[in-house]
Amino acid sequence: MRHPVILALCLGGMALAACNRNNDAEVARAMKSVNVIDESNLSDIMLTVGDPNEAVAYFTRTAADNPDRIDLQRNLGKALVRAGKAPEAAKVWEGVVARSDSNVEDKVELADALIRANDWDRAQQVLHTVPPTHETYQRYRLEAMVADANKQWKKADSFYETAQGLTNRPAGVLNNWGFSKLSRGDYAGAEKLFAEAITYDPKMFTAKNNLVMARGAQRKYDLPVVDMTQTERAELLHTMALTAIKGGDVNVGRGLLQEAVDTHPQHFDAAVRALRALDANVKRS
Repeated sequence: MRHPVILALCLGGMALAACNRNNDAEVARAMKSVNVIDESNLSDIMLTVGDPNEAVAYFTRTAADNPDRIDLQRNLGKALVRAGKAPEAAKVWEGVVARSDSNVEDKVELADALIRANDWDRAQQVLHTVPPTHETYQRYRLEAMVADANKQWKKADSFYETAQGLTNRPAGVLNNWGFSKLSRGDYAGAEKLFAEAITYDPKMFTAKNNLVMARGAQRKYDLPVVDMTQTERAELLHTMALTAIKGGDVNVGRGLLQEAVDTHPQHFDAAVRALRALDANVKRS
């Protein structure tokens, strides 16, 4: 007479066990989703604000543990570039490009790493394999740099202009374009581009320094009207002084060096040494 009760209890136990298993599976799936989100957030942190060498160690370890995941290989390549290890990054990106699940942007990343590693010929070869339909800021920025290296000025100008139109943050490419003009001796053109770069990024000191060099090369020895801290002003005066001295305007350069020393809120060793060197040359002569 007790058998139906026992059977019912057994069936109930089986159902409960099945229910527990289903719950466990649901929990596992939920935890996996959470882990993916956490991992994604950690990856973003590592690639942006984390210590570059720690990021390299993290992605080296996780990529080795998950060799099938191309996203971890990509992050390792990016981390190596950020850590200033371009040759190692290029090797990682070559491995990524060789995979069947790679894409065109991976080739662009490889070209970027090769340029950073000073392997310009190989970078150009890789860029030649990128289809013309792949029109991105990064691709045209690199094309411009390669054209610059080959002194193909018209191509460089065209690529820089195209890259500028493909980003809403063009300060970097405008600065690079300006430096290209500066290296060609087109000082007025360089000055215009550096000034434009600063309008997009008023804190970009590299563009400010380059702007001063372009102006100094034209014997414009007054500082441009841009936002600058007191320390930046002293450093820009120092750059202007060296440009003047290089151009043969030694007395102007001396005056600018003295102004740089007087302007800097702390001891300005580089400017002081330059002044002493000038004075020593005068005494010897």
